[in-house]
Amino acid sequence: MTYYVNINVAVSGNGSKEKPFKNIQDAAEIAVAGDEIIVAPGVYREYVNPKNGGTENNRIVYRSEKIKAAHITGAEEIKNWTNVEKNVYTARVSNKIFGDYNPYKTLVSGDWFVAYMIAHTGDVFLNGKSMYEVQTLEEVKNPQVFIPSWDQEFSTYVWYTQQDESKDETVFYANFQGKNPNNENVEISVRRNCFYPSKEGNGYITFSGFTVSKAATQWAPPTAYQEGMVGPHWSKGWIIEDCEVFESKCSGISLGKYLQPNNDNKWLKWKYKDGTQTERDCICQAQVEGWSKEKIGSHIVRRCEIYDCGQTGIVGHLGGVFSIIEDNHIHHINNKQNLTGAEIGGIKMHAAIDCIYRRNRIHDCTRGIWLDWQAQGTRVTQNLFYNNTLPKEYNQNAESMGGSGEDLFIEVSHGPTLVDNNIFLSDRAIKISAQGVALVHNIIAGSFVAVGIGTNNGAPDVPSPRYTPYHFPHRTEVAGFMTFLHGDNKFFNNIFIQQKLRPALVAQMEESKESDWDDGNLFVGTYTFDDYPNFKEWDALFEGYCGMGSETTNRYYSKLPIWASDNYYFNGAKAWKKEQNAYIDTQNKVEISLEEKDNEIKLKTNVYDFIPSESCKIIHTDDIMMAFEPEQKYENPDGTPIAFDTDFAGKKRGKNTIPGCFANSSEIKNPLF
Repeated sequence: MTYYVNINVAVSGNGSKEKPFKNIQDAAEIAVAGDEIIVAPGVYREYVNPKNGGTENNRIVYRSEKIKAAHITGAEEIKNWTNVEKNVYTARVSNKIFGDYNPYKTLVSGDWFVAYMIAHTGDVFLNGKSMYEVQTLEEVKNPQVFIPSWDQEFSTYVWYTQQDESKDETVFYANFQGKNPNNENVEISVRRNCFYPSKEGNGYITFSGFTVSKAATQWAPPTAYQEGMVGPHWSKGWIIEDCEVFESKCSGISLGKYLQPNNDNKWLKWKYKDGTQTERDCICQAQVEGWSKEKIGSHIVRRCEIYDCGQTGIVGHLGGVFSIIEDNHIHHINNKQNLTGAEIGGIKMHAAIDCIYRRNRIHDCTRGIWLDWQAQGTRVTQNLFYNNTLPKEYNQNAESMGGSGEDLFIEVSHGPTLVDNNIFLSDRAIKISAQGVALVHNIIAGSFVAVGIGTNNGAPDVPSPRYTPYHFPHRTEVAGFMTFLHGDNKFFNNIFIQQKLRPALVAQMEESKESDWDDGNLFVGTYTFDDYPNFKEWDALFEGYCGMGSETTNRYYSKLPIWASDNYYFNGAKAWKKEQNAYIDTQNKVEISLEEKDNEIKLKTNVYDFIPSESCKIIHTDDIMMAFEPEQKYENPDGTPIAFDTDFAGKKRGKNTIPGCFANSSEIKNPLF
């Protein structure tokens, strides 16, 4: 059955093409497996709660008739503004509009959220862009530039809210900097979600071609119920495609965790147990309660543009396993810097088991992708990263609340995590507080950060290791728990390019040298592993071992080995001192940058002028030592081996090839996107 929806009709009909429904929810109430809902262009100010799911062979499809022309929004327009003084206006809204969830009585809160200020889940929007909440009416009257913001010019557009209990109204005050709000598009977020089932288990839904914006979502840490403006809510097999998603208070799309009432934000509510222990509790409880490959995950998010969200573009824990996130454009996430904490990024995923992140363009986020805990069987491939390390000098001279950021952060994971055929152009490329990571055929123009640190909980006087689960290959079931020895990393056929150091970041690096979490390193290359053994040295620790009764040594708790060969180093980038076949160019000056023009991205570099043709061999799964702790190979999710014979642009490499992410210098695909 096909149902039709059109907000522009005078009266809601029966869902036929001749008499369409007026609201999407009318169709969502009755759609069952095999049905399709076609939505006409228009603005749909409603929360769509799909009542039913489809099946693997008979999906329920929600489709915008014209891509991005059907706009589901969590906001309502406000037109009754009155002037208070100068640029300051006020408006009142009856609390009845909010139902049982008032975003202006609800504070952003949750585990690992740093509540440095009062922040409500609601927002005020001027012409589609969220303004900055302040704490007093005086700050509305005399707004100051918010230094940490990545958009300081707009940070003086501010608002403040109060409750009038006697009238049951929410009162807003806002400074519109000379604009008359009654002549502009001013909205407030009213609804918590836009397209999101209220119950678990409604799987196999396709959500295609919509614009989604301005919901009052809550902070989404891994130990809590994770919501977004759009999401499958603990089910299987969703496809979210060709959508434009923007201005969520916290997260745009959630592939995340279901509600565990006994564990929901337990660290925040019950301080006696460490947050990482509550995280382990959540994982084990989920396994008992149905977290499995058969029931959860296997979602696809593709060809979406996601931007201007306060916490993450895409978030997930447990619920995003076995998913594919591809061909998306994710940018300007957490740029307001009004929310801060340890759960922020363009993509922030825990337990990204057998997930593939490919052909995404991720830039101008306070962190690009953050793979936290259990990045096992995870592959990050053919992505372009840039401007994810504080791109503006005025932020670097301030104390940033979200850290310096980097393109990719892999944290407390045992691997295997495969990173291949990517372009990393931010000052800090990859933060590796993990082990079992293989980097193959990348262009890396940023540093490795936090090598050998960042896996303990930071207790000053007693050991505080973060024991983290690893899983049976290609499954969710936990195979064991282990802390981190560090190492077990592999580097093959990469190009490393040192960029010019920026003074503010250098100062921050000097201040961070003794940090247990982030050393601030800006120097490019594998040299950060100089004090790690190669395999031969590590293997020698076990010579003569014959079990119980052998001499006691540190063999089981020493650093794991490193493998590296056929990497190229330019502009002073430094190689691991034990690397085989390292090519270090000390003569030539390499340039690398992006040119953005007419919505096209072009790579500008001369690096291939200095690389001999056919200087590397094709790498295969069997050429890479398996990840140590889970004893799992760097392979496809179905267990088949990988031949790294396809480059960033999808071109095939020959029997011999060159380092970096392109098959040869003539096959750099321009534009990249």
